[in-house]
Amino acid sequence: MVMNKILFLALSCVIALAAYGQNSVEDTLQVRNDSLSVGSHAEFSAENQESNITKAKGDSAYIRNDYASAIRIYEDLLKKGEASEVYYNLGNCYYKIDNIARAILNYERALLLQPGNADIRANLEIARAKTVDKIASVPEIFFVVWTKALINMLSVDAWAKLGVVFFILFLISCCLFFFSKQVIVKKVAFFAGSVWLILVVLSNVFAAQQKRQLTERSDAIVLAPSVTVRSTPSESGVGLFILHEGCKVEIKDNSMREWKEIRLEDGKVGWVPDVSIERI
Repeated sequence: MVMNKILFLALSCVIALAAYGQNSVEDTLQVRNDSLSVGSHAEFSAENQESNITKAKGDSAYIRNDYASAIRIYEDLLKKGEASEVYYNLGNCYYKIDNIARAILNYERALLLQPGNADIRANLEIARAKTVDKIASVPEIFFVVWTKALINMLSVDAWAKLGVVFFILFLISCCLFFFSKQVIVKKVAFFAGSVWLILVVLSNVFAAQQKRQLTERSDAIVLAPSVTVRSTPSESGVGLFILHEGCKVEIKDNSMREWKEIRLEDGKVGWVPDVSIERI
């Protein structure tokens, strides 16, 4: 019995470290805007009040259709830290001035921070519909599609918080299992504890996956009006095909400074100048 309790405490420590080890990636700046908000209504700390006022000025410029001023304000605000709402509003501004490529770029960045936000995803799809290149992605196994959809339901912080909640429920179940004298309670607590433990592990795995996407950022958007994808990292390379602004690509080789090897959703690969794309 003593050995079981020792093992239980050791396991609890390991899981606690995993649950609390997820770093907060999204900036604490979450500013509410009734006309442009993407749905986050966080309370602000005193240190963010100045940024809140700056964003309010950007929102005011947007409402006045002064998109150039709004863009400048939002981009200055993003230099202080990333926030999904600011990226979303910046994307709206670029969409209004018909700069579809930068609208897509900022919607994609907003979606990285809030992958489950339906408003961001809807605006992103509307902007994508205006692009020239219609690239069909390679079909994936239904299990992979479902898994990705599940992971993208929440952000890294949300999954980490869920992991903490599940861990607390796991501890409660363990206490019931070890200290209850009723057999039925022990059985229920054992079953429930097993479920909570699995959910703790999955939550942390999903949070780690979301964090990896935020830190690596291997995707990019073509910003040049058009760019020739070449077979080698040189202007003398054979032209394989042409991409237009707004197209999303994956950076496959980032080792060179002036050229990047990219891969499309349909599997095509090639080289493009670094200045023609911008990393999400």
